[in-house]
Amino acid sequence: MGIGDKISNATKEAVGKVKEKVGDATDNERLQAEGLTEQAEANVKQAAERAEDAVDDARDAAKDAFGS
Repeated sequence: MGIGDKISNATKEAVGKVKEKVGDATDNERLQAEGLTEQAEANVKQAAERAEDAVDDARDAAKDAFGS
Protein backbone atom coordinates (compact mmCIF):
# COMPACT_ATOMS: atom_id res chain seq x y z
CA MET A 1 0.00 0.00 0.00
CA GLY A 2 1.12 3.47 -0.71
CA ILE A 3 1.79 6.36 1.58
CA GLY A 4 -1.58 7.86 0.66
CA ASP A 5 -3.38 4.79 2.01
CA LYS A 6 -1.36 4.93 5.21
CA ILE A 7 -2.19 8.60 5.71
CA SER A 8 -5.86 7.97 4.94
CA ASN A 9 -6.07 5.14 7.47
CA ALA A 10 -4.28 7.13 10.16
CA THR A 11 -6.65 10.02 9.53
CA LYS A 12 -9.67 7.74 9.75
CA GLU A 13 -8.41 6.38 13.06
CA ALA A 14 -7.89 9.90 14.43
CA VAL A 15 -11.35 11.03 13.30
CA GLY A 16 -12.82 7.94 14.94
CA LYS A 17 -11.09 8.81 18.22
CA VAL A 18 -12.46 12.35 18.08
CA LYS A 19 -15.98 11.10 17.36
CA GLU A 20 -15.76 8.65 20.24
CA LYS A 21 -14.58 11.37 22.66
CA VAL A 22 -17.24 13.83 21.52
CA GLY A 23 -19.84 11.10 21.88
CA ASP A 24 -18.58 10.39 25.40
CA ALA A 25 -18.70 14.07 26.33
CA THR A 26 -22.19 14.60 24.92
CA ASP A 27 -23.58 11.20 25.95
CA ASN A 28 -24.28 10.46 22.27
CA GLU A 29 -24.13 6.68 21.90
CA ARG A 30 -24.51 6.81 18.11
CA LEU A 31 -21.46 9.05 17.77
CA GLN A 32 -19.49 6.86 20.18
CA ALA A 33 -20.33 3.80 18.11
CA GLU A 34 -19.39 5.53 14.85
CA GLY A 35 -16.06 6.51 16.35
CA LEU A 36 -15.32 3.00 17.56
CA THR A 37 -16.31 1.55 14.20
CA GLU A 38 -14.04 3.94 12.29
CA GLN A 39 -11.15 3.15 14.60
CA ALA A 40 -11.68 -0.59 14.15
CA GLU A 41 -11.83 -0.28 10.36
CA ALA A 42 -8.65 1.80 10.31
CA ASN A 43 -6.87 -0.64 12.62
CA VAL A 44 -7.75 -3.60 10.38
CA LYS A 45 -6.43 -1.75 7.32
CA GLN A 46 -3.27 -0.75 9.19
CA ALA A 47 -2.68 -4.37 10.22
CA ALA A 48 -3.02 -5.42 6.58
CA GLU A 49 -0.51 -2.73 5.60
CA ARG A 50 1.97 -3.99 8.20
CA ALA A 51 1.54 -7.57 6.96
CA GLU A 52 2.04 -6.48 3.36
CA ASP A 53 5.16 -4.52 4.36
CA ALA A 54 6.51 -7.57 6.22
CA VAL A 55 5.99 -9.76 3.14
CA ASP A 56 7.75 -7.19 0.97
CA ASP A 57 10.66 -7.02 3.45
CA ALA A 58 10.95 -10.82 3.54
CA ARG A 59 10.89 -11.01 -0.26
CA ASP A 60 13.61 -8.36 -0.48
CA ALA A 61 15.72 -10.17 2.13
CA ALA A 62 15.36 -13.44 0.22
CA LYS A 63 16.40 -11.76 -3.01
CA ASP A 64 19.46 -10.32 -1.28
CA ALA A 65 20.35 -13.62 0.34
CA PHE A 66 20.01 -15.70 -2.81
CA GLY A 67 21.13 -13.09 -5.30
CA SER A 68 18.04 -13.25 -7.47
